[in-house]
Amino acid sequence: MGSTRPAIRDTAPHTGTDRRGAVVAALMLAMALAALDATIVSTAVPQIVGDLGGFSVFSWLFSGYLLAVTVTLPVYGKLSDTFGRKPVLIAGAALFLLGSLLCAVAWNMAALIAFRIVQGLGGGALQGTVQTLAADLYPLKERPKIQSKLSTVWAVSAVAGPGLGGVLAAYADWRWIFLINLPIGAVALWLIVRYLHEPERERETPGTRARVDWAGALAVFACGGVLLTALVQGGVAWPWLSGPSIALFGTGLALVAVVVVVERRAADPIIPGWVWRRRTIAAVNLALGALGLLMVAPTVFLPTYAQSVLGLAPVAAGFVLSVWTLSWPVSAAFSQHVYRRIGFRNTAMLGIGSASLILLAFLFLPYPGQAWQPTLLMLLLGAALGLFQLPLIVGVQSTVGWSERGTTTASVLFCRQTGQTVGAALFGAVANGVLASRLGGAGDLDSVTRALDSGGTAPEATRRAIADAVHAVYLGASCAAALAFLVLLLLAPRRFPVLKEDALTEDAVKEDVLKEDGR
Repeated sequence: MGSTRPAIRDTAPHTGTDRRGAVVAALMLAMALAALDATIVSTAVPQIVGDLGGFSVFSWLFSGYLLAVTVTLPVYGKLSDTFGRKPVLIAGAALFLLGSLLCAVAWNMAALIAFRIVQGLGGGALQGTVQTLAADLYPLKERPKIQSKLSTVWAVSAVAGPGLGGVLAAYADWRWIFLINLPIGAVALWLIVRYLHEPERERETPGTRARVDWAGALAVFACGGVLLTALVQGGVAWPWLSGPSIALFGTGLALVAVVVVVERRAADPIIPGWVWRRRTIAAVNLALGALGLLMVAPTVFLPTYAQSVLGLAPVAAGFVLSVWTLSWPVSAAFSQHVYRRIGFRNTAMLGIGSASLILLAFLFLPYPGQAWQPTLLMLLLGAALGLFQLPLIVGVQSTVGWSERGTTTASVLFCRQTGQTVGAALFGAVANGVLASRLGGAGDLDSVTRALDSGGTAPEATRRAIADAVHAVYLGASCAAALAFLVLLLLAPRRFPVLKEDALTEDAVKEDVLKEDGR
């Protein structure tokens, strides 16, 4: 698919120690915008629906944002490789803030959903470009520092977001959950404009203009949007085998063919073929896609289990889930000491292998059990996944130069986001199937809602059905983790082909020869 040679020389941002600290602060603030958005809106849904109505479509507040983020990741990745990280990050942050402002003044649910999609169009630039700049700013041996800081931002946001959203919705107005983004984003933008300075990049052919594969970008956007909509709404808004599902999947497959044709003809494609031809990148993409898949089990189904089976209040159920955000960044920061000894692949395999066993252990918890039991498993799961994810991201970013790093990072994040979308659809279908079989038909699924309202006082049959459904989901998540293990074992090279870095300066990453040991 097009040329694999970079059109520009690989150079990193020129930042001194003070400037780099300011840029890192900006990246953490930008990441906080995206991370908070994933959690802060959820607790304000009752107030939003009460004010605007539209209960039947409120799930699109989340689905619309997720779709926009996911399908734009490859586009922003390629644009950052073509025009630089700074203009893409500024444009994305500005678009995100515009969407936030529009959400705050929304007059009905349809307008709010549309403005959430605008937010998501900017959120794709925030997620992908922040991760790429983190690799640009630091040489390989220091990258765990910035990655652990970004992981900490996600952890703090996961814990603080629901509480902050609830406080703002209860004591102020739900519109403030969007307005609060404006001062945070303004500070991040000022720091980026003031302190991030990227050097001019010399092109192979002086005087030529950068080529942007806009046809490919549109095709990728349309294809991803249609297929992800089919996955998100299938089994929810309509049955899987209904006309809308079949039409969307059929259209999506046709658009896949269009993407392949357009990208093969493009001189500089949005999704270049080397993303899947290189063993290391392909293996990491597939492994992190499996990570997105398995993460659905705890994030979506554990709170339901904690409330309906264990009888916990919503706040306590949220704590059971949130403990993994404490162990994840700690484990991620520690992982550098492991992968320096045994390599990126083996460290990730150790983490995901442990995660598979931990997820499987959930099936053996006693019924109904005590709250500390799933809490302990979640603490261990966070530690295992921290040992898995960060070595793969740091490792794969270190196998490419500046001009390919944005595309590579975006492909990794795209696969993880897609895995989450597929996981939500797949595990939702599994859970509904188990519940229907245990409760005597789909018509009795309403008893699950009553079980959540009544906590531990729900009928015994309903509580056991929910426990069985969640067990089935965790079994599927354990299989997804095992699949990631096999992908790394069979596809990933024993040692990642890391680029040599210039030891004389931290301000430049030269385009040196690949170390092909282990290929």
